[in-house]
Amino acid sequence: MAQHDVAVTGMGLVTPAGIGTAATWAGLCAGVSAATVDPVMADAEAPVAFSCRVPDFDPDHLLGRRTAWRLDRFTQMALVAAREAVHDAALCPDTWDGTRVAVVLGVGASSNDTGMVTFRKLHERAYHALSPTAIARSSPNMAAGEVSLHLGALGPSFIVGTACASGTTAIGVARDLVRSGACDIALAGGSESPCTSPFAAAAFHRMGALSTRHHDPAGACRPFDADRDGFVLGEGAAVLVLESALHARARSARAKAFLTGYAANAEGHHPTVPHPEGEGLARCLSAALCDAELTPEDISHVNTHGTATRLNDQAEAGALHRVFRRPPPVTAVKSITGHSLGAAGAIEAAVSVLSLEHQTIPPTANHERCDPDIDLDVVAKTPRRAHVQAVASTSAGFGSQNATLIFTQP
Repeated sequence: MAQHDVAVTGMGLVTPAGIGTAATWAGLCAGVSAATVDPVMADAEAPVAFSCRVPDFDPDHLLGRRTAWRLDRFTQMALVAAREAVHDAALCPDTWDGTRVAVVLGVGASSNDTGMVTFRKLHERAYHALSPTAIARSSPNMAAGEVSLHLGALGPSFIVGTACASGTTAIGVARDLVRSGACDIALAGGSESPCTSPFAAAAFHRMGALSTRHHDPAGACRPFDADRDGFVLGEGAAVLVLESALHARARSARAKAFLTGYAANAEGHHPTVPHPEGEGLARCLSAALCDAELTPEDISHVNTHGTATRLNDQAEAGALHRVFRRPPPVTAVKSITGHSLGAAGAIEAAVSVLSLEHQTIPPTANHERCDPDIDLDVVAKTPRRAHVQAVASTSAGFGSQNATLIFTQP
């Protein structure tokens, strides 16, 4: 380890592919989408009534009823992922110096499980029926706040909101906190649960962003495929433990990967539509390579944003061709987990680290025939063994915001 290096020493995952890092990796390698009919959406007669939910997520069992009852789902998932990450890193919150531990999480908009109930009571003017916990439950910053409270992380604690790039941006900002010396450890990632009400499904459908493959939910999300028609809503959380090289070395911690590159930028093109040739994302990726002191030829694999919308996939492919003479193999995790908005980039960052650990690229589900206008080596059907030395993970969000992370082998 070099003195300025930031190591990933632990990870926690809660995704539609499985609860826990091992279960998520197994689910991703199986290459089958988690999308199915969503009971909440179906009961509400939402225009798109399928999603990717975390299977068998029981917060009472995972957190204890006393804790779980007062937390919205996005905070519950963040806390479960953070606990796994800390345990995986062999850290003990009872003995660490909490003032040197930061929490930085990406949240696009939190959840709407409390919000929808609150709005209904407001509409009925049932003001005295409002829960006194409504604000604390639904505020996006509570994901970071509750992690800090439960784990005794007393350093900087906040959330980052850059729409669907939130999780990626949060990990990059946390890395910079560690590099600056402001903390020794950072718990970084993202969490979001847009499947708790019909609002997100109805709004994204109205934008034309969701797949409408009602007859085949599991086959709906197909990034870079010629027959793609939009993404599938998902949910989830991912937390990485980032440590300075000196701190990790002092406690003999094993580095799973190094977070060597990070960049974020604004594309300045349109509030919701990417530049058709991916100009901003290309600049972001190039800046991350520069930060990592790597060349495009050093990147073995790209874990793409891969939303399966017509415009985004085309723009991302364009960005990759701007940066690479021949883009390395790519995968798109959202084909299996759905699009968890603010959590998506964090989940994909964790999967990038797993690709380095296992020297394997997980497959893109439902990829049958590449769009003839997209010239990419998309890993599909089954996992691909590969010599993976460096992985780039890309994200893009509404508001014209991009973020890229680069992980390298320890």
